[in-house]
Amino acid sequence: MCGVFGWFLKSGQSRDSAQLIAASETITHRGPDDRGYYSDEKQGIGFAHNRLSIIDLSSAGHQPMISEDGNFVLNYNGELYNFLQLKKELENLGRRFTSRTDSEVVLRSFIQWGPACVERFCGMFAFAVWSAKSRKLFLARDPMGMKPLYYTALPGDHGFVFASEIKAFLSLPDFHVKVNRVALSQFLEFGYTFDDHATSLDGVYKLPPGHSMEVADGVPGRPQAFFTPPVPDSYDRRTIEEREEELYATLTDVVSQHLIADVPVGLLLSGGLDSSVTAALAARHAQVTTISMGFAESSIDERPYARIVAEHIGSDHREVTIHPKEVSDSLEDVTWYFDDLFADWGTVSTRLLYKKCREQGIKVVLVGEGADELFGGYTIFDVAHQKSNWPVSWRLFQLYRRYAGRRYGTQFPQFRLLMNRYLKQSGGDMFHAVRLFESRNQLPNNYVMKVDKASMSVSVEARAPFLDRRIADLAYKTPADCLVADGTNKALLRSMAERFQLLPREITQRPKFGASIAASWMDDSQPFRDYARRVILDGDGWVDELGLRPAMTDYFTGKRQGYSFPRSISVFSNLAWRLLLLNLWSRRYVTA
Repeated sequence: MCGVFGWFLKSGQSRDSAQLIAASETITHRGPDDRGYYSDEKQGIGFAHNRLSIIDLSSAGHQPMISEDGNFVLNYNGELYNFLQLKKELENLGRRFTSRTDSEVVLRSFIQWGPACVERFCGMFAFAVWSAKSRKLFLARDPMGMKPLYYTALPGDHGFVFASEIKAFLSLPDFHVKVNRVALSQFLEFGYTFDDHATSLDGVYKLPPGHSMEVADGVPGRPQAFFTPPVPDSYDRRTIEEREEELYATLTDVVSQHLIADVPVGLLLSGGLDSSVTAALAARHAQVTTISMGFAESSIDERPYARIVAEHIGSDHREVTIHPKEVSDSLEDVTWYFDDLFADWGTVSTRLLYKKCREQGIKVVLVGEGADELFGGYTIFDVAHQKSNWPVSWRLFQLYRRYAGRRYGTQFPQFRLLMNRYLKQSGGDMFHAVRLFESRNQLPNNYVMKVDKASMSVSVEARAPFLDRRIADLAYKTPADCLVADGTNKALLRSMAERFQLLPREITQRPKFGASIAASWMDDSQPFRDYARRVILDGDGWVDELGLRPAMTDYFTGKRQGYSFPRSISVFSNLAWRLLLLNLWSRRYVTA
């Protein structure tokens, strides 16, 4: 796991190599164990790499990694879970290895199979390969978007630059910050930018999940998809029992591969179904350490359920407590580390949890992200699965209102356009269209970015078994009737856990738990509320430019929770949290 940065200059252009060092220093947190550079001024290529050593901790894993003939150079961030199988296949083809790293497997896979190698990879990754003879740069991002990859044009049309985090671009003396107003609108309504390529900054883009891109002479080509989510097969008549067996066998293999590391591994355990299934499967392979989180000054506490699971699987269980003051004291730092705007409520507390894991010597953690989006874990899937005679546009508008937390807003046309495309891809299946939106837009641009930025900011690698492409493929092919039935969500996952005796029924039958800790503190913790009020109503912030001072004044002084119909804003606490993050982010990115 690492932080990558690089540029590819147009012919005749050059840059001070000290800028490579400066950019690398801004993302040192992603890889404090080793740093490396590669530069060819004549070719216009420059790479910087920060390494977080997880597999083969020796210098043999140093990056950028260069092939023996000097023709190929790899700058890789990620973890390849099927690397041992690929390594064996490559050795049978005559390739020889000098390390035990998955990084070398990526490099030799590219040498053997070219860009098509990404279709063989099961893991999380964002990487670049420079081919000196053809003078082309190849970039790729994993199918589920677990690892970020940002890029932008250098000023004056001088070339192309990419990085694991946007803040690396701020080190370039000629890079100028300008807020993307469309992205800002999406953030205020949805809590993140749902476009798969846009970011909070104009001119800065992200490579979409499951896409690759070639850059020639400093000019990026069009991103090309190498992963397309499959559609449920209406002719697949397999029984629930057969599906349970397939899911159990696949998850068992995937979780076992996610435990491979040369450093201590832990599992985040909330006591919910997803993290509990992962922990139970891991415990069948090895003695595991589980960590759960509690919140001071809040009635929300899942730790009793986590203890039930820990006792059931026999894990070495640990608990940490997060306090409101810890959150408010670290918010400004968090907005710097998270750099692209997204407002998941667990943003700050998750980072604090990873930090406490690292303090306990745990460098890798397994998490349960992805199961809800792929296996139908939210109430919105129930709505999508219901039979309806309403016109499609009206059903999409109702979905939009749920996502945006508003009665109406500015982003419905863009949302409708995207959903109509998904409906076309899924043959009119509204459940699958919602699953595509959840897993292709909300997940990689919001929840997974929370996981990546929170963990890497404290030099911890987070692995999500449910987001392995093998599990995603299986989930996408599963029809709605196997996932939501009689008010039960994630039915297949629950029945599998019961059939193979992974968990007690009080966990497998536990309803989906969804609660907003930050929202609770916004209303219940007076010190946190006072802090948020000062930041949000700051005259140098966004509240006046966006015309939201009356709403926020009503919220903080009158304790009004929302406006009644027909005004659009119905949930003030959501908006307040987003404005709080927006103002803090602007102080670090825009004002500076």
